[in-house]
Amino acid sequence: MFVVGPIQEAPKDVQRYERPKGIKGFYYNPYTQMAMLGLVCFTCPGLYNAMTGLGGGGQISATISANANTALYAIFGFFAFFSGSITNVLGPRLTLFLGTTGYVLGLGSYLALNIHPNAGWFLITAGSIQGVCAGLLWTAQGALMMAYPTDAQRGKFIGLIWTIYNLGGVVGAAVSLGENIHLKTNGVGNGTYIALIVLNAIGMAVPLLMADPQKMIRTDGTKVTTPRQPTWTSEFYGLYHTLKTDPFILLLFPMFFSSIWYYAWQFNDYNAALFNIRARSLNNFVYWIAQILGSVGIGLFLDQQRLSRRARAFSGWAIVLALVFLVHVWAYIYQKQYTRESVPPDSVKMDIYDKGYPAKIILYIFCGALDAIWQTTVYWVLGTMSDDPAKLAHFAGFYKGIQSAGVAIAFRADAVGVPYMTIFITMWCLLVAGLLFALPMFYLRVRNLPTEENLEDTRTPSIEAHGMDVKEKDVESVLVRPADRD
Repeated sequence: MFVVGPIQEAPKDVQRYERPKGIKGFYYNPYTQMAMLGLVCFTCPGLYNAMTGLGGGGQISATISANANTALYAIFGFFAFFSGSITNVLGPRLTLFLGTTGYVLGLGSYLALNIHPNAGWFLITAGSIQGVCAGLLWTAQGALMMAYPTDAQRGKFIGLIWTIYNLGGVVGAAVSLGENIHLKTNGVGNGTYIALIVLNAIGMAVPLLMADPQKMIRTDGTKVTTPRQPTWTSEFYGLYHTLKTDPFILLLFPMFFSSIWYYAWQFNDYNAALFNIRARSLNNFVYWIAQILGSVGIGLFLDQQRLSRRARAFSGWAIVLALVFLVHVWAYIYQKQYTRESVPPDSVKMDIYDKGYPAKIILYIFCGALDAIWQTTVYWVLGTMSDDPAKLAHFAGFYKGIQSAGVAIAFRADAVGVPYMTIFITMWCLLVAGLLFALPMFYLRVRNLPTEENLEDTRTPSIEAHGMDVKEKDVESVLVRPADRD
């Protein structure tokens, strides 16, 4: 589906390099590296999502899983703010590898809980450790995903990553569906967890096989720039400087905060609350297929060169807003029909052959598509803001950190028994508010003609204009422009 097209023309003032040919050229092709990055997402967070998408991590009770997810996302939210700095110091490959280790532990903790019902403490502890690892993995992934493509390829690359990533959810959901298709109980067996753990462990080796970003050349002949940060001090200064030189990114923070708030409601308060394990598995399967279709569709649209970049940005925003209202008006009709107290017992939850099931699974398909379109659009917009991988690493860290803080609150609210309707209305309002706050950012920062920094030049003069006393070597370590890093 994603084929390397004609070589994109680089701006005339940017030095171009000859790309390698043959097997080496295939290995160092940005599409190949993005496919490998997608495979990391497939085997680690993708398969983990397949389990959490069952609602309650496939457990009979969703409360312990909600508490584990609260710990995971709360620590993820805090740690991701600094993961951009860690990524720039350690490099994306090592950072990705370290990030993968937490997902095996997370899946293993659910298996342990299935065997020993009193091991809830281990599930929560594993979730905490996984939060640290998730911050590393997603920040490195976001920086590479936004750094490798040319401007004309950005939507396709994000769509490619999201497609492979969500194939993990599809495959994991298929494993669960195959294991539980003949069951009408409300929890999965050990075989489901074991199969996911084995696949997860295989994926841990992929980051070590990826190319060094410093050796990568884009399809337009420009080099992928990599940060050169000698000290942790300069890196943490870079985090501060990103906010100071790009204060408008604060307008995106509400959009970041609300971006996966809906997971708690979708997985636990809808899928786990209303359906038996067979129906939950099928819902989970089509949810991740919808994610693939949504990411590919919006990615291709955002790369349409027949429209200006600003037109694509505003159109993408409008599509997301329309989907938010379509999904939540539809879901509100169902949410009015049940409460936390009136949820049916496990023995009589909805099955795939029950009347009314087709409409409810179609809603879940739209939920999956909305998630993919939202995430792809946000990454596409962030990618238009800079070509500097160091800054993109910080942007990705902000995004995943704030996003995780939001969903941690949502899972905690679910764990302590906040009414379903309260969680639902809060989710809906936050999504709309996030889009409205982000609209000025789309207007101010998305330009028709791509530049390295859309609003301002972040070299030394701009810092001096703000009256900051910065040593020359520190400025160079943080603010070296990509054209000077070759």
